[in-house]
Amino acid sequence: MKLPKVSAVIVAAALAPTVLFPSMASAADQPAPAGVSGPDTASDAAGDHDSQEALDRAEIERILADKSTGRGVREAAEKALAGTAADLRHFLTVELAKQRQDDDRVEVSKLLSTGGRAVREAASAALDGTYADIVKFLKEGQYTARAEDDDRAEIERILADKSTGRGVREAAEKALAGTAADLRHFLTVELAKQRQDDDRVEVSKLLSTGGRAVREAASAALDGTYADIVKFLKEGQYTARAEDDRVAILIVIADKEVSPRVFAAAQKALDGTPADLRHFLEVALPKLRESDNRVKVSQLLETGGPAVKKAAGAALDGSYADVLAFLKEGQYTARAEDEANAAAAATPTQPVEQPNQAQNTGAGQGQSTGQGTQVVQIAQVAQTAGAVSSNANPAPAVAPARVTTTTGIAAPTSGQLAATGADEGLGWEAGGAAAAVAAGAALVAVSRRRHAADS
Repeated sequence: MKLPKVSAVIVAAALAPTVLFPSMASAADQPAPAGVSGPDTASDAAGDHDSQEALDRAEIERILADKSTGRGVREAAEKALAGTAADLRHFLTVELAKQRQDDDRVEVSKLLSTGGRAVREAASAALDGTYADIVKFLKEGQYTARAEDDDRAEIERILADKSTGRGVREAAEKALAGTAADLRHFLTVELAKQRQDDDRVEVSKLLSTGGRAVREAASAALDGTYADIVKFLKEGQYTARAEDDRVAILIVIADKEVSPRVFAAAQKALDGTPADLRHFLEVALPKLRESDNRVKVSQLLETGGPAVKKAAGAALDGSYADVLAFLKEGQYTARAEDEANAAAAATPTQPVEQPNQAQNTGAGQGQSTGQGTQVVQIAQVAQTAGAVSSNANPAPAVAPARVTTTTGIAAPTSGQLAATGADEGLGWEAGGAAAAVAAGAALVAVSRRRHAADS
């Protein structure tokens, strides 16, 4: 009877230990053949140890060669290299991670103190988080924040530029108050649009305020493309302005009252560059004109009347605006005041008639009788001649001459106006001249009558 196959396998498994173990034991108990050595387990352990030390040393040297390695890791690595194999292994398995965390925190702290607004905010958030947050900030976050800071710095630079237009300025300020996406959108989209609008506004201003050449060039630019506008603002306006400046200087030279100094400076500017033309009109000419005007006031201070001198002195003691006001108006007002004062001083006052003046001594009466009678007769003839003359050809009214009577008292002739009345505006010279003419005419008439009587 045959055993089943399964039973044979089980029996073989049960008998195997009894067969194998005695064989192994006997082999171990037998002495080794001469000249044949068994496996050297001590040599294998020493070889593995040397191999691990070499690998650790190589890894530490690679860490030191990395420029991004922090100070703490670097010092600990150098210390490990100077130690044993165990020091190398301890550094790589324990010390490296600890020192690396410390160095990363130090690096984030530096960025917190030196970075821009976005970098500082991101660094602060990383330091308040886990070490994973610090690693993420150093690998990615700092660069994203730095890009935001760069955009912010660029926008601030645009705002600091005095030539930045109103539209760009308003859009930039709005972007700065927004997010990082707002900053990027302004720089990539909004800036170009607003700049075009501002440039067109600038050309329009020059069209309304510039000289003839500038206006023509600005009009041509506005009728063209944006490239034409940019070219006009960068080059064309200055070429056209130089042409207008040259015309303006020629007008200054053509002025008959231009001073020699202004004339010489203008000629020099015409021989120079466009910058020389602009400098003369904006800087040199105003200074020269102010100097010339102050000289004019000084001359009036030396030659004018009391009121003119007083006003001129006050102008020189004041601002340049006071000097211009004096030359434009003040000198004429002061001159009129001086003339009025001079006219008032030249007009004699009429004597006051007193009743006791008629009682004179006999000698005085005798001396004045003949002369007084003759003067009265002459005055009467002159009055008659004046009446005839006025009927024949009316003439402007003049103050009649004063007549001295035989008593020596001055008496107004008929028709004489009061001193404070309508004839107050006539000067003393006009009245005296009229009296002299009338007296002369009377003498001629008397002489002719006497001649006719004698003949």
